[in-house]
Amino acid sequence: MTVAPATYDAGRSVAVLAYDGMSAFELGIVTEVFGLPRPELDVDWYDLAVCAERPEPVRMLGGATLSTANGLEVFEAAQTVIVPGVGDVHGAPSPAVTAALRRARRRGARIVSICSGAFALAAAGLLDGRRATTHWRYAELLQKRFPLVRVDPDVLYVDDDGVLSSAGSAAGLDLCVHLIRTDFGPSVANAVARRLVIPPHRDGGQAQFIEAPVAVGHDDDRISRSMAWAMSNLDRPLTVGELARQAHMSTRTYLRHFKLASGTSPIRWLVAQRIQASLALLETTTAPIDEIAAATGFESAVTYRHHFARAMRTSPSAYRRAFRVADGTVGR
Repeated sequence: MTVAPATYDAGRSVAVLAYDGMSAFELGIVTEVFGLPRPELDVDWYDLAVCAERPEPVRMLGGATLSTANGLEVFEAAQTVIVPGVGDVHGAPSPAVTAALRRARRRGARIVSICSGAFALAAAGLLDGRRATTHWRYAELLQKRFPLVRVDPDVLYVDDDGVLSSAGSAAGLDLCVHLIRTDFGPSVANAVARRLVIPPHRDGGQAQFIEAPVAVGHDDDRISRSMAWAMSNLDRPLTVGELARQAHMSTRTYLRHFKLASGTSPIRWLVAQRIQASLALLETTTAPIDEIAAATGFESAVTYRHHFARAMRTSPSAYRRAFRVADGTVGR
């Protein structure tokens, strides 16, 4: 794979760093979002450059190589500079990459990291005193290695005055859509999200993950049937005893088999399903919060808000407002 040099529109230039040992997925996120022409949107779209520290081919996971004529001088000159990861979270980026990041920031560039790319930003001192995130499995190490960084392991992405970081790879998509929303507004961001087949807006403050339904690969499909039954009865109170009866098991046996099948407890799984079901109601209706709580089986609006905040790191009302703003329906 060979990438030609970029010619930039100074106002929309984006540069992403390719490095030895990188996954094609993180690079693909950036090229899909910023590099794919979108004439149907009728806006002055981004100019993307894939850059590398040295002219020799970059070795990617899986045995592929990537060649680009764009060096660090192109990387640091862009308006938006993206580091999609680092090869080794225990190592340090090269002095040349660190210097390029610092020069880009001094020049006023927007600096972005995806997943472990936060380690490169931190090594350059760009996260000192700032709030930042990374993949949850690296958060403790990032905090230990760079104690001046205010690491938040529980969010999808952080935008701290033009220095942005995201959690795991997929959260990089949310961050990229956030950048589009910042530059072009919610309508364009939503159009791109639809083309990517992702939610139009996930607020950066949401949790990195919530427990979701897990396909049961167990030879006893009684658990699977009980889960399907529960999903069709989310609007009423459910107990573990009822679920166990649906599976024709004792409660004790059901709890053990459910854990093996899903990796969690029936109650935690039920709460996650109720929250997930409530999202569509928040996004598509104007129903009061207490009605949504009742419709999804929570015993009260207070209980619903409590569990929603724990799972989503925001309130139902705030989620609804953020979604409506992102969808362009507020203020019409």
